[in-house]
Amino acid sequence: MVVRRRVQRGHRFTESPLLQLALQGWRSRMVGLLLMGAFLALVARGFYLQVINNDFLQEKGDSRYRRDIEVSASRGKITDRNGDMLAVSTPMKSIWAIPGDARTISSDQKRQLAALLDMSVRELDGKLASEKTFTFVKRQVPPETAERIAAMKLPGVHQEREYRRYYPAGDMTAHIVGFTGVDDKGLEGVELAYQSALLGRAGSRTVIRDRRGNIVEDVGSIRPPQDGKEIRLALDSKVQYIAYSQLKAAVETNKAKAGGAIVVDARNGEILALANWPTYNPNNRQTLTGAQLRNRALTDTFEPGSVMKPFTAALSLERGKVRYDTIINCAPGRMTIGTATISDAHPHGALTVAQVIQKSSNIGTAKLALSFQPKEMWELYDALGFGQSPNLGFPGEVNGRLRPWKNWRPIEQATMSYGHGISVSLVQLARAYTVFARDGELLPLSLLRLDETPVHGRRIFSPQTVREVRSMLEMAAGPEGTAPKARVPGYRVGGKTGTAYKLENGVYARKYIASFVGVAPMSDPRLVVAVMIDEPSGGSHYGGDVAGPAFSQITGGALRTLGVPLDAPLPAATGKDKTL
Repeated sequence: MVVRRRVQRGHRFTESPLLQLALQGWRSRMVGLLLMGAFLALVARGFYLQVINNDFLQEKGDSRYRRDIEVSASRGKITDRNGDMLAVSTPMKSIWAIPGDARTISSDQKRQLAALLDMSVRELDGKLASEKTFTFVKRQVPPETAERIAAMKLPGVHQEREYRRYYPAGDMTAHIVGFTGVDDKGLEGVELAYQSALLGRAGSRTVIRDRRGNIVEDVGSIRPPQDGKEIRLALDSKVQYIAYSQLKAAVETNKAKAGGAIVVDARNGEILALANWPTYNPNNRQTLTGAQLRNRALTDTFEPGSVMKPFTAALSLERGKVRYDTIINCAPGRMTIGTATISDAHPHGALTVAQVIQKSSNIGTAKLALSFQPKEMWELYDALGFGQSPNLGFPGEVNGRLRPWKNWRPIEQATMSYGHGISVSLVQLARAYTVFARDGELLPLSLLRLDETPVHGRRIFSPQTVREVRSMLEMAAGPEGTAPKARVPGYRVGGKTGTAYKLENGVYARKYIASFVGVAPMSDPRLVVAVMIDEPSGGSHYGGDVAGPAFSQITGGALRTLGVPLDAPLPAATGKDKTL
């Protein structure tokens, strides 16, 4: 059956009940209001961002073409006491690239760029193959090379200014000044010790780049860079050259493994020179080895030997155990303590205390030492700074070794009195000898130049005791002493030799450390000079023969350089003058 619906007359087709909206009226009105509200919110948000607060959109726009670039600060200079340059930063360029843009460089341009950067094309391709948006192609490129690269106008290849450290004194001051890495951070020496002061603070500037990353406009500086502070060392370049050259000659003459030398101003403890051999060129470190890098005067310890004897004599005089001319029987040149026997290099009979130091008698020194309790000797060594850091603030400085006095046996107390069973650094020895240059005051040492002169130290001995010991040291460097080769023409000098076996794996080897530490001029001490030669093998291993001549040359040259007046007659000239 077919049912036909009749459309009521009087209604239009669009008004058919079948086409009427089934949604209730209040719901439709709500949807309309929501749509209207959303539209108004968008209009309000747009008005807020574009009219009231347009910083957000401005930042988004700026981020596409504005960049804040770090402006490197120049690292502080390092100079000697007279202002001569020891380390200075020279402007260089770093070449960097946006790999995605730089891949469009032609093969010919790559070969030219690689040649300018002293790289292979394969190495260059490896850097440009990076998936990063930034990569360094080469750091610290000379300005003239950078200019030639800039003239090529390579896509995606850019430059930034940086600095490279240059060391005018080269290997002569390498162990003191140290060096920096490619990122301008100190890695050794003063460069590391004073990193925070030398570094400064980088600045920044805003630039506008085009879509290729090229800088098209310099907008301005946000924060200017603050250059690092200048560090002025106590070092005197002329004295340093003398110490360095004479130490090198002594090591080569004696066919030694290594050596060290230090010159200290007795007025205030300033270190005027500190040299080591072997050394290295901080401007070219491609073949640098660990042996070259070591600052032996500060980082290496050794048994000092007889250079310790004057301290034992001074303690005996100070405590009233003996007088300057007290006789000590050193015959027959040997002495048994417990199950061990010690001996003198050359047998002596009866010697005064002064002659014990002059002749360097182990027997006489041991007898002086054994008159004390172990604690008394330990307290002296501790007061002199042995077993403690020199506190120079220098990287790698060592404490040395001074065992607790409670563990000392009599034989150990005897041998420590003449420098065996204790380990020290050369800097510690030089500092300890300032008591003989300063009438009993132990001075702190300084790598930096001091404005205050003189500096007062800690009193260890009375002036009278020190004057008597200085006389003994002058005798030791005299014709009848153990170091006549340490004498300096025109100056009265005094000091003490040291010759000691080296310890290897806890066992004494047939290898030696030869040393000499002295004071000059004796009439009014100005310098303390210490020299150490490691493993001499040129025919002699005694401190007087090996280190004494180096002391003489270094001390004489330094005194003349500093303008210290002569206090002894010059030796008579030999031969006849020749007139041309």
